[in-house]
Amino acid sequence: MRKLYFLFTVMLLLTAACKEREPVSSNAKMEHFLDSLISQMTLEEKVGQMTLYTKNWAVTGPAMNTDVEKELRAGRVGNIYNALTVDYVRKLQKIAVEETRMHIPLIFGFDVIHGYKTIFPLPLAEACSWDLPLIENTAALQAREAAAAGLNWTFNPMVDIARDPRWGRVAEGAGEDPYYGSLVAAAKVHGYQGGDLADPFTLLACVKHFAAYGAPEAGREYNSVDMSERKLREVYLRPYHAAVEAGVGSVMTAFNDLNGIPCTANRWLITDVLRNEWGFDGFVVTDYTSMNELVNHGIAADEKEAALLAIKAGVDMDLQGGDYIKNLPALVKAGTVPEKDIDRAVYRILRAKYLLGLFKDPYRYLDNAREKKTVLSQEMLDHARQAARESIVLLKNDTVGSAPLLPLSKSVKKIAVIGPLGDSRRDMLGSWAGAGNPKDVVTLLAGIREKLPDADVRYAEGCKVTGNDRSGFSRAISLAKSSDIVILALGEAAWQNGEAASRSDISLSGEQQALAGAVLATGRPAVVLLMAGRPLIISRLAERAPAIVNAWQLGTLAGPAIADVLFGDYNPSGRLVISFPRNTGQIPVYYSMKTTGRPASDQKFTSKYLDIPNTPLFTFGYGLSYTRFKYSDLKTDKKEIGFGESLTITVRVKNTGDRDGVEVVQLYVRDVVASVTRPAKELKGFKRIALKAGEEKTVSFTLTSDDLRFYDREMNFVAEPGEFRVFAGRNAEDVLETGFVLKKM
Repeated sequence: MRKLYFLFTVMLLLTAACKEREPVSSNAKMEHFLDSLISQMTLEEKVGQMTLYTKNWAVTGPAMNTDVEKELRAGRVGNIYNALTVDYVRKLQKIAVEETRMHIPLIFGFDVIHGYKTIFPLPLAEACSWDLPLIENTAALQAREAAAAGLNWTFNPMVDIARDPRWGRVAEGAGEDPYYGSLVAAAKVHGYQGGDLADPFTLLACVKHFAAYGAPEAGREYNSVDMSERKLREVYLRPYHAAVEAGVGSVMTAFNDLNGIPCTANRWLITDVLRNEWGFDGFVVTDYTSMNELVNHGIAADEKEAALLAIKAGVDMDLQGGDYIKNLPALVKAGTVPEKDIDRAVYRILRAKYLLGLFKDPYRYLDNAREKKTVLSQEMLDHARQAARESIVLLKNDTVGSAPLLPLSKSVKKIAVIGPLGDSRRDMLGSWAGAGNPKDVVTLLAGIREKLPDADVRYAEGCKVTGNDRSGFSRAISLAKSSDIVILALGEAAWQNGEAASRSDISLSGEQQALAGAVLATGRPAVVLLMAGRPLIISRLAERAPAIVNAWQLGTLAGPAIADVLFGDYNPSGRLVISFPRNTGQIPVYYSMKTTGRPASDQKFTSKYLDIPNTPLFTFGYGLSYTRFKYSDLKTDKKEIGFGESLTITVRVKNTGDRDGVEVVQLYVRDVVASVTRPAKELKGFKRIALKAGEEKTVSFTLTSDDLRFYDREMNFVAEPGEFRVFAGRNAEDVLETGFVLKKM
C-alpha cells in the first residue's frame, strides 16, 4: 500500500508538470499539484481536511477513540492533535496514507509551549533573559525534540500582550510591551520553522490567540475584550503582525469576543486584517471547540450557524468541535456556502502539508533511532540549564554585615531549604509542560546538594502551597534557627497558572506568607526564592526579606540553574518584562501608561491612589546584578532630524563592581506633543552587553522617523513632527534623559 501511495503522488506531480510546456517554478508546481489533488476530492473529503481531532491519552499509553479512527479511514479527518511518539504517529499516518481513498498525510500537532520532554523555562521567564538568540535557539531545540517524536506542528508561539497578571496565561507570553513582544514572536517563529519546513527537524508554528486574548476583563480566562482600534493596533496586534512577517505558517483564533464579535467569527480580524492587510497566506485554525462556543457567545443559534459564521469569517480548520464536518457539506449543497470557499481553505491546509514535505514522504518525521537519540539529550539539558539561568531575576539584595547577602558563600556549612516548592518536581515544570515527566526534574534541594556535596543541606516543607495547615511551622522554624543560611522556596503550584488559572488575589496563597514571616523572625540570613508563572504581590516580603530572587518555574533543570545563581557561578542578568504590582487593586499597572490631564503630584486633585504610589513595586526592565553599572553621557548626534533621516543615540555604561556581568541597556522615547495622547515612555531598543569588572563601553542606538509612528486621529500610521524625549537606563524608571526634534516635512 505504501508503494501505491507513492505511485499516486508521483502521478499527480507528473500530471501537474505536464500542464506547462515551459519550465515552471517550484511554487507553480506546488499549485498545480494541489489544485489537481483538490479536483479529485469529494466534498466530504475536503471538509475532512478542515477537521482536526484530538486523541485521548490513557493511563497506560496512547489510545484513539475508535470513532475517530473510523472517521480517519473515511477521509473525514485530516489532522490529529495530541498523538505522541514515533510508533503511535506511524500507526495513524499509515491509516491516512495507505487506507484512505486520497492517501493524504496527516499533520500531527501538540502544545510544545516551552518544551516537549525537556522542559525549558516558562515563556514569561525566558523572555526575562532579553536574549533573542537564546530564545530562538530554545524554539529550535523544542522543534528538534518534538519532531523526533513524530510531531510536525506546534500550537505556539503565544504572543498575547498581557498587562493583568491575574490572567493565568500571562505565563505563556513575553509580558507587557508590544515592541519587545514582537521581537520575541519573530524569534520563536524563526526558531520553530527554521529556513525550510521540509527539514524534518522543524515544526510548523501557530501564532495564538488571535486576537487580544491577553486583555480579558478582570483578568478572567475566556472573558470579553473591549478596546479601541487604536489600542488594539498599537499594542495587542503588533506581535501577531511580527509573526506573520516572520513567515508563520498558521494562526489560531482566540476564545474571546473582541468588541462584541467573537474572534472565531470575526471577518474583519481574520480576512480584512490578517489576510488582506497583512498578506498572511497560511491557514487559520480555531482554538479547542471555539467554533461550537459561538452558540454560548449568543451570536449563533446552533452549531450549523456557528460553522457558517466561521467559514464566512475565514476560518480554515475546526479544532475538535466537529462543526465543519457535520455542517459544511449540507451548507454547500444548499448553496449557502460556495464550494470555492471550501477549496480555498483546503488549499491552504494542503499547502502546509506540501511545505512540510509530507507528500514526498509522509514518514519523514518517523525515525525511532533519532527519537531515542534526541529526546532528553545532553544538548537539550545543557541549553535548558543555560536558559533557566538567564531567566532568573534578582529583585533585592541587601547588605548583611559587610557585604550583600548574595551570592552565598560555597563554604557555608548548614543550609535550610524551607517552603512547599523546595523539593517539588512537578511544580518546577510549570503549566503547559508538554510531555515532560516530573521524574526528570532536578529540584532546588537536589540542585543545592549537588552544588555543595559537603554541606549539611536540610529541608522542611513548612506548609503546602494552598490550605491553612501550619503544623509544619515548628520544624521549619527550628531548622532555620540551627542553620547558617535559609532559602525560602515560595510561590505557585504549576496548576495555579496557565489556561483556566485566573486568580483574583495573586499574593502568596495558603500559609506561605505566614511561614515566611515566622522564618524571617528568627533573624537568620534568608533568601526568598519566588517560583511562579506570574508576578506575585510581595510588598510585605519586599520590606522584610534581605534578598529576593524571582526564579519563575524553570523546567527540567530548575534546581541546578538556581544553585548556579545563588552561589555565584552565574551572575544574574534577567530583567523583568512585566511589572510587579504593589497590590491587586493596582492592576493593571505597566510602565507605558499615559500621564492623564492631571499627572500625579502632591496636590489632592491629581491621578493617584491615596494609599500607594502609582508606580509598580518592580517596574518593567528591572533586575539587579552581583555587580554595579553606572550610566553617563547620554547624547544624540543631532538636535534635529527630518523624515527619512536617522538619529544616533549613545550612552556610556561602566561596570563599577568587582565581578563580570551582563547589563541590558534599554532605550525609551516619549512623544511630547501629538495629535492623540501618547504613553509616558515606549521601549524603542535595547542592547544586552557583557562587561568585565571595571570595563566601560559606549552603547549606540539608531532611530528613524519610522520608529516614531503611531495611529493619529484619523487612524493613519504616521510620525508627527515635534519634540521627543529620549531615555536610556537600567529599567523604565532608572534612566538618563535627553531629547531631539523631528522637523516638519
